[in-house]
Amino acid sequence: MIRYKNIPHRGTGHEPVPEPTLYLRNLLPKSAHARNATIISTVVVLATANSIGSATKIYADQYDDRISALQVQVQQYQAQATSLRKQASSLSAALAIIMQEKAAIQTQIDIAQVKYDQLQKQIEATQSKIKSNRDALGLILANIYTDDSITPLEMLASSKNISSYLDKQQYRESIRSQLTTTIESVKALQAQLAQQQTDFGRTLTDGKNAHQQLAGKEAAQQALLVQTNGQEATYQQLSAARQSEADKLVQEQIAYNVNAAKRSGSQTLVSDTAHGGGYPTTWANSPQDTIADSWGLYNRECVSYVAWKIASTGRFVPNFNGQGNANQWQSYVAQYGIRSGTTPVVGSAAVLYGGAYGHVMYVEAVSSDKSRITISEYNYGWSGMYSKRSISSSDLTYLYF
Repeated sequence: MIRYKNIPHRGTGHEPVPEPTLYLRNLLPKSAHARNATIISTVVVLATANSIGSATKIYADQYDDRISALQVQVQQYQAQATSLRKQASSLSAALAIIMQEKAAIQTQIDIAQVKYDQLQKQIEATQSKIKSNRDALGLILANIYTDDSITPLEMLASSKNISSYLDKQQYRESIRSQLTTTIESVKALQAQLAQQQTDFGRTLTDGKNAHQQLAGKEAAQQALLVQTNGQEATYQQLSAARQSEADKLVQEQIAYNVNAAKRSGSQTLVSDTAHGGGYPTTWANSPQDTIADSWGLYNRECVSYVAWKIASTGRFVPNFNGQGNANQWQSYVAQYGIRSGTTPVVGSAAVLYGGAYGHVMYVEAVSSDKSRITISEYNYGWSGMYSKRSISSSDLTYLYF
């Protein structure tokens, strides 16, 4: 059995929040008459393959409905958690937040399980269709081989009349047409299977990561209870100490970002604004860190903006399940096959390391000599604002989603 955790993190960083655990079942898997008979067999096999496709559609509808319903639950749990976070000045409130976040994570685990089941069915159906089409392909090829052993002259000699000869020629062309169609069908199914297997791997990774995050939440919850012994006064002291430490880390991160900007010869193109880059209005208009976005990241943070920006171009962005600080992105997304490097590319995420949290930006443009890049970002100065700058391309790591 696998166990895991999930905490939405701040964009340029976030101090740890106490965390608990729930469990989920394993996500790891689990003669003319002869010619006519051949054609009939081929049609039956292909018809069977098509019926499998219909069954897959039914499965997909059922699973999609379940996933949609679960995603609504996730949003509700996250909304409740963010609402409670505003009043998390007591031990009971802190524990209530953890319970809501646990519920949200457990629902995400359930979504991963449904996707796992769905993809498993789809893969089985696709493999069955490939086999059926290959069987049909074998019959067609055997028929062509037999038919091609007869020369046109022999065919003409064995025909009762010209009309019969033309029928046989048309029959040959029909077989060859079926061959082409079946080969194309097999190729398309193989491509579909490859995509399904990729999605399957991502779903398993999502499940494993979520289990790990959930286990961490349980450990943090227990640690909080041990540290405070269930006493409110002790919790208040502990909370104040943590807040002081977090404030110090934030100031260090701001100073690091400013110094990095100076070193890179940063030129401001768009100064701090409340909105920008197309970032969703709901997230942009809400106070910073009050909404967990679609990738488990807090609104108006650098990571939330970049995750949205990349996803808005139709590319895959995983749910970060608590691994949301900018300096965690490279190792986290690598689990999904997302590469990284030192060459700037338009549309890539540019990660600035340093400080407790790091900073991530979206690459809008690259100079011809690749020495400078134009980036858009949120929360560069820890203000929760949008900005756009031209900076040096060096000393950055690029993630190619």
